[in-house]
Amino acid sequence: MSWTRPAPTPREQRYDVLLGLGMALASLLGTELARGGSPTHVNLGIGGVEPYVLSAAIALPMCFRRRWPIPVVLVVAVLFVVNGERALFAFGGNLVTQATMFMAIYAAVAWSRDRRLMKAAVAVVFLAMFGWLTINFVKALQNNAIEGPNHALFSPYVSNVVLAVALNVLYFFGAYFWGRTAWGTARQRAELEQQATELAAQQEANSRRAVIDERLRISRELHDVVAHHISSIGVQAGGARRVMDADPDAAKNALNVIEESSRSAVNEMRQLLGMLRAADPDVDVTAPDPKAPQAGADRLPALISEVNGQGLEVGFHQIGAPAELPKTVSVSVYRIAQEALANVRKHSTARSAHLTLRYLGDTVELEVLDDGRPKHAPVGSRLGHVGIRERVGLLGGESEIGPRPVGGFRVRVRIPLDHPMLDQPVLDRPSGGLDG
Repeated sequence: MSWTRPAPTPREQRYDVLLGLGMALASLLGTELARGGSPTHVNLGIGGVEPYVLSAAIALPMCFRRRWPIPVVLVVAVLFVVNGERALFAFGGNLVTQATMFMAIYAAVAWSRDRRLMKAAVAVVFLAMFGWLTINFVKALQNNAIEGPNHALFSPYVSNVVLAVALNVLYFFGAYFWGRTAWGTARQRAELEQQATELAAQQEANSRRAVIDERLRISRELHDVVAHHISSIGVQAGGARRVMDADPDAAKNALNVIEESSRSAVNEMRQLLGMLRAADPDVDVTAPDPKAPQAGADRLPALISEVNGQGLEVGFHQIGAPAELPKTVSVSVYRIAQEALANVRKHSTARSAHLTLRYLGDTVELEVLDDGRPKHAPVGSRLGHVGIRERVGLLGGESEIGPRPVGGFRVRVRIPLDHPMLDQPVLDRPSGGLDG
């Protein structure tokens, strides 16, 4: 994937300006030192200041080396040749001039946003430099300017040519590959930062998804609690109203059931709020009673006994050797049974129901049957059935909800005991609260 290096920051541009000005001053000093150290008389050119002007001029473009790297390397290359032709003593003895050309090539390769244009510009510079070097060697050969008193394996001319070419290859290509390495490092750092940003965004999305899933789970639990207890309270209140005058003791018993059911509902919703408080310490709620029994498959007999006292006869049958269920499965079995029995009381004419819990090795199956028909009144939103299917689906199980061919209604679910969802810690909480 193509990558474009971002433009330099204002701070980096200010640093380049200071660098260019500092190198220009150092270049002036270097030219003066080269003049003083020359063993022969030097020509100061136009106005007696030409070497100084050229040496400062070649360094000043470095003020824009990262902002406009390609124009800078072309300008520096031209001034580099002009310095060598017009002020040879300063060109050869001024290290700042040599460093400027090296840094210009490095900056062009490391900071150019248009990579094709950069390669073309660098290629032009390299051809010009090595062409200029070749012209100088040809002139030296014609003038027989390179001689020496030593008789070595190679002649003085060949030795100087080989050394000069090797030095210039290291100089120019070293600057190129150093700049390329810097560009690659910057690209790798940018890709790592992008990956870190994408990973953070993905983690945030996963966290948001987890929050949504948790809210759906809580809403299902809330529906179960409210449907069970409120429907029980409604049935008992209606019965108490009808027998209040004729049978005060029966009305009193109904009120006792209402009291117990309301307390259970309040306690279960406190359990939910306690869980929310654990997740958010800023939420101030009353903790649930730690002695209150928690929802689970082992409480099915207690649930059936409670429902039997509310006018619905419920039988219970357990098949297979009881096994310790994972907490998630145990809570789900209880809540599904609670929801199914609440639906029988509210939406069916059934007078009896039967609950069967089957331990089938690697799965557990719950089945709730009744012998009634749907009431002619509205049968509710059916969110309870949706919640059951969603709960079982999250656990990798199967559900069957609908009327029976022989009459009545069936709710049957089968939940595996080795689903990956079971590895996640789950608190026993009602599927929501009246006030989250």
